Amino acid sequence: MNATNSYSYTHCNRETDMAGYRASYNERAMRVGERIEQRLAELGMSQAELARRVKVSQPTINALVHGDSASSKHLHRIAAELETNPAWLAGETEDMSANAPAPSAMDALADKLDLQMVPELELGYSMGGGTVFASYEQKGIVPFQRSWLRSMAKDALADLFVARGEGDSMQPTLLDGDIVLIDSSQRNIGSQDRIWAVSYGDLAMIKRVRRQPGGSYLLMSDNPAVTPIECVDEEMHVIGRVVWIGRRM
Repeated sequence: MNATNSYSYTHCNRETDMAGYRASYNERAMRVGERIEQRLAELGMSQAELARRVKVSQPTINALVHGDSASSKHLHRIAAELETNPAWLAGETEDMSANAPAPSAMDALADKLDLQMVPELELGYSMGGGTVFASYEQKGIVPFQRSWLRSMAKDALADLFVARGEGDSMQPTLLDGDIVLIDSSQRNIGSQDRIWAVSYGDLAMIKRVRRQPGGSYLLMSDNPAVTPIECVDEEMHVIGRVVWIGRRM
C-alpha cells in the first residue's frame, strides 16, 4: 500500500461506505446544531430572533439546531449574528472569535472529502518537547478517510499519527518501511504483548511490551534473533499503541 494514496485504504463495500457517509453527515449536523444552540443560549437569543435577523424562516434555524441539516448557505450570516465564525459552527476550529482566520484550502478540501490529515512523525531521537507531537519531527501528512479512522481511534482522531517501521527487529510482523498507525491517547499498558511505540532513553522504538511480576517491563522483538530489553517504568516512556500496520505489496 502506498502512503500517499491512503484514501484507497477504505473499504470497497458500498453499503459500508454509504453507512459511513451517513454517519459522517449526521455527526456534522449534530456539531452545527449543538454550536448554534450553545451560542443562542450564551447570547440569550431565541431561534425566532435569529431567523428574523438572518431573514430566514424559524423552521430553517430549527432544522440546523436539531441536526436535520449539516449546513446552510446562510451559515456565514448566522455566524455573524451569533458573533462567531462559520468554521467554528462547523466544528473545523475551536477558535470561536468572529474574526478567526478561515481554514486553509487543504482543510476545506479534506472536510469536503471527509479526510483526516494524519501527521507522519519521525520516531528517532526525542527533541524533548514534552508532548508526542512536540517531541518528534514531523515529516509530512498522510490522508485517511475519517469514517475508517474512527474504527481505529479510542478517543479523538487528533491523537493519531503515523510512523515508518525501521530495521528488522519486528519481522515478520513489521517490515522495514511499513506504515504504522499509532494512537497516542493509549499509554496505559493494560494488556500483555500488544505492540507499542515506546521511548527507551532518548530513542523511540516499536516493540511488544510485557509487564513482569516484579513491575519491570520486557520490550520484545518478533525477530527471535533480537534479545529482549528489560527496563523499569522510569526507563521507558509509552508514546502510544500501534493500532494498524500497512505495507506495499
